[in-house]
Amino acid sequence: MHALVERATATRRHPLLRSHVLEAKYEFLRMLRTPMFALPTLLFPVMFYLLFGVALNRGDGSAAQYLLATYGVFGVMGAALFGFGVTVAMDRAQGLLALKRALPMPPGAWLLAKMAMALLFSAIVALLLAVIAATLAGVSLAPAQWSLLWLVHVVGALPFCAIGLYVGTVAGGSAAPVVVNLLYLPMSFLSGLWLPLAMLPDALARLAPVWPSYHHGQLALKVVGMDAGQPAALHLGVLAVVTIGFFVLARARLARHG
Repeated sequence: MHALVERATATRRHPLLRSHVLEAKYEFLRMLRTPMFALPTLLFPVMFYLLFGVALNRGDGSAAQYLLATYGVFGVMGAALFGFGVTVAMDRAQGLLALKRALPMPPGAWLLAKMAMALLFSAIVALLLAVIAATLAGVSLAPAQWSLLWLVHVVGALPFCAIGLYVGTVAGGSAAPVVVNLLYLPMSFLSGLWLPLAMLPDALARLAPVWPSYHHGQLALKVVGMDAGQPAALHLGVLAVVTIGFFVLARARLARHG
């Protein structure tokens, strides 16, 4: 009884926090119960890594280590781009976004909930890949490297949340999945996430720094000591500019068009 009283008191003291937490919880459960989102987001990176990082890895383990870093980026990109791009577009088309903004809830709670959902899915994907790499692929990293790689993967989803949000504000509900795929798959390939850039034509490899996924991938590869040697500040700066820029563009679109 005393615990219930304390919980009720805490709820009254922090109603805004509770609203944000509940909105994030239900957004996560909503997407978890949507097989068209949850299954590809969680299973595709794992399947690719099992095939290319485990089954076809016959070398000294360096390929498995490289692909752990890059497929982690590939996985969190999918969670962020689809989690924002498709759901925001569909919510707009169905009028759900307008309804949420009209409800007596904290401003921006729906946006923070979607961000929390995308980051949580990203965290799960990164953890699954790390477990497979350590147990089946023979990847051996120091504890600090494991932790830092997981953190780089998860936090690095933010630029793609911003891109996805912008896509959701400009594309219709039926067009958003197509637009996201047209960004997601070529950007992953051209950034060296599926294959090392040395295996791509020289012209494509030189264009890789254009893509934010390249900079995220280089940060992840830097953790495992397999990056191209560029400064971390460069990659962080590009990702910060992309995140802020696309969030600003998306906010402007929402303010004008809802």
